[in-house]
Amino acid sequence: MKKELPKVYEPREVEGRIYEMWEKNGCFRGHRDPDKKPFTIVMPPPNVTGQLHMGHAMDSTLQDILIRFKRMEGYAALWVPGTDHAGIATQIKVEEDLRKNEGLSRYDLGREKFLERVWDWKNKFGDRIVEQQKKLGASCDWERSRFTMDEGLSAAVRHVFVSLYKKGLIYKGSRIVNWCPRCVTALSDAEVEYQDKPGHLWHLKYPIKGEEGRYCIVATTRPETMLGDTGVAVNPNDARYQDLIGKTCILPLMDREIPIVADEYVDLEFGTGCVKMTPAHDPNDFEVGLRHNLESIRVLDDNGKVNENGGKYQGLDRYEARKVILADLEALGLLEKTEDHQHNVGTCCRCGTDVEPVVSAQWFVKMAPLAKEALRVVNDGEVKFVPDRFSKIYTNWMENVHDWCISRQLWWGHQIPAWTCADCGHITVSETDPTECEHCRSKNITQEEDVLDTWFSSALWPFSTLGWPDENSEDFKYFYPTDVLVTGYDIIFFWVARMIFSACEHTGKPPFHTVFIHGLVRDDKGRKMSKSLGNGIDPLVIAEQYGADALRFNLVTGNSPGNDMRFYTERCEAMRNFANKIWNASRFLMMNLTIEDCKLPDHLELEDKWILSKLNSVIPEVTENMEKFELGVAAQKVYDFIWDAYCDWYIELTKSRLQGEDETAKVNAQQVLCYVLTETLKLLHPFMPYLTEEIWQALPRQPGSGHEGDFLMLQKWPEYRADLSFPEEEKAMELIMDAIRAVRTRRAEMNVPPSKKASFTVATQETAVFAAGIPFLKRLAGASEVKVVSFREGPSDAEAQQAGLVSITTHAARVFIPLGELVDLAKEKARVEKELGKHTKELEKLDAKLNNPGFVNKAPASVVEAEKERADKLRILIDSLTQQLASF
Repeated sequence: MKKELPKVYEPREVEGRIYEMWEKNGCFRGHRDPDKKPFTIVMPPPNVTGQLHMGHAMDSTLQDILIRFKRMEGYAALWVPGTDHAGIATQIKVEEDLRKNEGLSRYDLGREKFLERVWDWKNKFGDRIVEQQKKLGASCDWERSRFTMDEGLSAAVRHVFVSLYKKGLIYKGSRIVNWCPRCVTALSDAEVEYQDKPGHLWHLKYPIKGEEGRYCIVATTRPETMLGDTGVAVNPNDARYQDLIGKTCILPLMDREIPIVADEYVDLEFGTGCVKMTPAHDPNDFEVGLRHNLESIRVLDDNGKVNENGGKYQGLDRYEARKVILADLEALGLLEKTEDHQHNVGTCCRCGTDVEPVVSAQWFVKMAPLAKEALRVVNDGEVKFVPDRFSKIYTNWMENVHDWCISRQLWWGHQIPAWTCADCGHITVSETDPTECEHCRSKNITQEEDVLDTWFSSALWPFSTLGWPDENSEDFKYFYPTDVLVTGYDIIFFWVARMIFSACEHTGKPPFHTVFIHGLVRDDKGRKMSKSLGNGIDPLVIAEQYGADALRFNLVTGNSPGNDMRFYTERCEAMRNFANKIWNASRFLMMNLTIEDCKLPDHLELEDKWILSKLNSVIPEVTENMEKFELGVAAQKVYDFIWDAYCDWYIELTKSRLQGEDETAKVNAQQVLCYVLTETLKLLHPFMPYLTEEIWQALPRQPGSGHEGDFLMLQKWPEYRADLSFPEEEKAMELIMDAIRAVRTRRAEMNVPPSKKASFTVATQETAVFAAGIPFLKRLAGASEVKVVSFREGPSDAEAQQAGLVSITTHAARVFIPLGELVDLAKEKARVEKELGKHTKELEKLDAKLNNPGFVNKAPASVVEAEKERADKLRILIDSLTQQLASF
């Protein structure tokens, strides 16, 4: 039965229906098949509180393109979706909601009730981003969707914690950690962003005990921490201070006697050469303090306020305390001087608050033993980064990695599986909740209140989602290790590195063989999209307006691995036009179809061989680009083939056969048109899944492709066919097309109406080729008749000029056309002269303006640049008009 496509392609009508059809028929399911190679991608799990933004849309689109491509290539493809509980981010959201709507804090509710609220929040908003991803066409196996606090994933987290603890790779200790006073939790090094900020270097005078009028002068950027100073350090090789080593000085404001020690950590060149030691509030001071047995006194509380150890300054915020302390020191004559000083300040990556280094009892993972294998697999090429330059960022970080602080002072997350005995102090670490102390059997045990860093569970994502630690899990045995991780460069430290060392340690294998890095999606001015700038673009609004396929194609054609891309909304319009072009071409074909299937005919014309040979060249090129993750290049090649070769040329080349009386020629043309469109839709499908599936469902089937109810997304990816390679015919057709293009260009320059025809003489060495091309020159180049001669028999330049012939040259031929048959010579010459005069005057004025220093120096650079561009365009136009005039 003949099908017809509606006159207009309506994405809103098509997309929901097509997606439902795929889901209903299980098209996204990853099936274990012993006869197929697996191909697995795990989705970087978005936060449960997430709203899909353009970065997610990019991430999702690239993964979907890869998984659809591999599925069609015949792999047992599995894309595992899921969401992350996102400890701090989610807890802050719920706390803000509580405070805003009920005036309550989490402490008012208590831990148990507060966690009930967070689970309610997760259940309410957790699926929102999933629905949004579906709208963009994500072909995940939704039945395998996981959440980082699922029962199975939580069991994996406990298993890993206990395993690392028993190996001595997890320990609890008092160390300097990064502390966010606003989020009120410790942060890992990777969660701290450093910003260059203007500040000051204050020089403070510490009196030397027993030496009236003599001082140690220390330089500091954080005078408020002096309340916790327990020593002053100098370099043992510093001649200025040799006699001070071993003496003591008096800590101003606190009147505490503190020792002066010698340590090579002190930089002879920086500041005064005397450094105040605050072991509780500086990581370097902490290490010096351990070497010299200095006391550690913490003077700031968890909220960044001075605590009970700060004397009269107790209760002041750290920056308020700084002002008061400096004023008091100045009043005592102990503030020597103040210098402007630019320095790196650590800030919380979530809230932007200045991080405070504090000494705190926390849980840590020993990184040095784990980093070794994680470095080897990348250095040996078992895990490759695309582009490779990102492997250097990874290896540099892993070579200099510090122990990972994994405890967080939160309530939402995986509670640390450690129980402290109140009677003997022993810590019991267990995968199941113990009822007594493993050491003294006391029942008086309490679980650690802190939860694990959210990245601790995310680090296990590639294998915990597949059933690990159950080594007998069929999914784990078949689909692991996964194949490709698609992610942005901004979480190489946070997530990629941790997945690699975790997988190597716990499964003995790297988690994936390729890390495909993409950049950020920026606005059209190259700025990062953010709420503060108000330049964020909602991908769902764009998809609603232009269709999900247009958005996807825009994201991928502007993309090259590892590089940021600018998002231009108007390009979505261009991609929608591309979708409409394909739709209209398919609709034209279907309106002319009488055939029942898309098999190729036995006899092929020149133009058939050309399009089949072009397609045959494009297929391996696109496949290679896809394998190399050059998805933007692959998309562009498919676009060019469809728009230019198929729609603009081949359909036009076959119209005379489709509309002619020769039934065999008509059927043959239909079969080639149908075959090429079908294969092309397969190439385009990973990029534009909805449009291609909708058209394919209406097309006649190729022999062996199945029945009416099957799906394009499950079809076999096109392959190169030696029997469809026609290099000679392809070259011949290109020569004819070059001539047609050249004639059309000249006709357009001379404003010749399409209905005007003229006789052509074609002088060429390729006489047989152009003789075969006569019908095309007549129909597509406006020839009334065509005479093909050798170069030797063609007119000379002088003869052509004398006979009033326009000469049009391509690299294979010269086409001569009597000008008088196309235009009224006198009229056309007058028109060109008038236009030339007008544009010449315009250029003269513009050149005078650009030669005027007053304009060039005073006008904005963008205005001057725009005027220069206008002048360049005018010169090109004047040159073209001058040539036209010469041809008369």
